[in-house]
Formats: sequence, C-alpha cells, structure tokens
Amino acid sequence: MTRRPPKECTEMVHVRDAIDEIDGQLVELVAQRFGYVDRAWQLKQHGPEGAVVPWRIQQVIDRVKAHATERGLPPELAEAMWRQMIGWFIQYEEEQLARSPPPDSDKG
Repeated sequence: MTRRPPKECTEMVHVRDAIDEIDGQLVELVAQRFGYVDRAWQLKQHGPEGAVVPWRIQQVIDRVKAHATERGLPPELAEAMWRQMIGWFIQYEEEQLARSPPPDSDKG
C-alpha cells in the first residue's frame, strides 16, 4: 500500500496508518544507529575519548537542526529529540565502558 501525502488523507485511518508505517521506519533507523553506538564504545575503550565528546554532540545537533530547517520541521523539535536520544546513548556507552576491562588488563 502506498502511503498518502498528509494533504490527501481524508480519514483518520489514513493518518494513523501512515504514522504507524513511519514509526516502524523510525525504529528501524534508530536500531541501525544503535548498532554504530554499540561499536563506538568498543572503539572508545582503546582510545582517549570517553562516552561524552562535547564537540561531536554539538556537531550532530547543528547538522540535525539544519536538516530539520531544510525539511520544514521545527529545529527545536529535532534538537529536543536528538538530545534525548544522545543522552540515552551516552548513558549506554558509559555503562558499557564501566563494565569493560581496561585495554591493557589482559596483558601480563
């Protein structure tokens, strides 16, 4: 079934079906992003960076806000969503890094 553009939705069922489809796509994309975050903490345990990299967080937020503006989405909404997601991912990375042995602990 082809999703109707918002202006062509004449019944709430059309709107709800489209939202459900988009939600499924968003979950898939966040799952893909999570895979990269999961890899990031593994790489960070061997380098100087911790879970919080302020310049990178700001870079991501700036890019997301710019893209949101280009697409007609309020940039404040995009920023709020990404800050929430990034906060969760940082907490996840910190927990994983805390559970991991130090890089040189298996030598000896």
